[in-house]
Amino acid sequence: MKKALALLLALAMVFALAACGGAKQEAAPEEPAPQEETAETVTLTVFAAASLQETLTEIGELYKAVAPEVELVFNFDSSGTLKTQIQEGAVCDLFVSAAPKQMNALDGSRDADHGNPDGLDLVLQGSRVDLLENKVALSVAENSDSGIASFDDLAARLTEGGILLAMGNSDVPVGQYTQKIFAYYGLDEEELAAKGVLTYGSNVKEVTAQVGEAAVDCGILYATDAFSAGLPITDTATAEMCGQVIYPAAVLNVSEHPDEAQAFLDYLRSEEAGAVFAAVGFTPLG
Repeated sequence: MKKALALLLALAMVFALAACGGAKQEAAPEEPAPQEETAETVTLTVFAAASLQETLTEIGELYKAVAPEVELVFNFDSSGTLKTQIQEGAVCDLFVSAAPKQMNALDGSRDADHGNPDGLDLVLQGSRVDLLENKVALSVAENSDSGIASFDDLAARLTEGGILLAMGNSDVPVGQYTQKIFAYYGLDEEELAAKGVLTYGSNVKEVTAQVGEAAVDCGILYATDAFSAGLPITDTATAEMCGQVIYPAAVLNVSEHPDEAQAFLDYLRSEEAGAVFAAVGFTPLG
């Protein structure tokens, strides 16, 4: 009898322990699934010359695969307008100008004798590079009967009168290159304007549009803009006529994201981005 009672007590204890173990197992909380860390989105504001609109828009799409956490916001306009906006405090991380003049005016390493008359200091030192080279081109509008086949012809016809040439304003790099071409041929812009042979655009896209719409006989623009717009390139200016057309780029020292801005600038110098630039006629400078 005592053995039977002991056996029953032993069995009861086994069942009790098993029940407690089961209850504890059921009550144990589940381990939370590991959470993947998501990178915070960084917005980069890029100010770039209007002549870069097509290429930088395409490159921006390619960059999404390289840095998906970076959102690029572009502001395209004449380099003079962009320089003024930056000077007045506009948010900008990276500036790409169509000429050194506008970049020099923001570069604290330059003094008044070297293009920085206002003593501005907005360029992050060590980031500035010469990114691209372009060409200044003469494009004659479709169906024009001007008989212009070269810059030599253009100079002669401007002197004679009876034609209409589209050019950039004096604060626009393409307009400044045009003024150098006038000086090369000994042409006086004020006299030409008084004769009614000139019309102006506030950036190179406006000049390109006037030629494309045949609102003028011809226009002086960049070879890359002529290519992108499907316009004929009648002649290209030599360095002797207007100098080299260099596009400098730099991170601004007021940027809140200088590392990301530098990374995008480095990408603009990559082989992949260079192929996009070269496809429309730019020469990447490495």
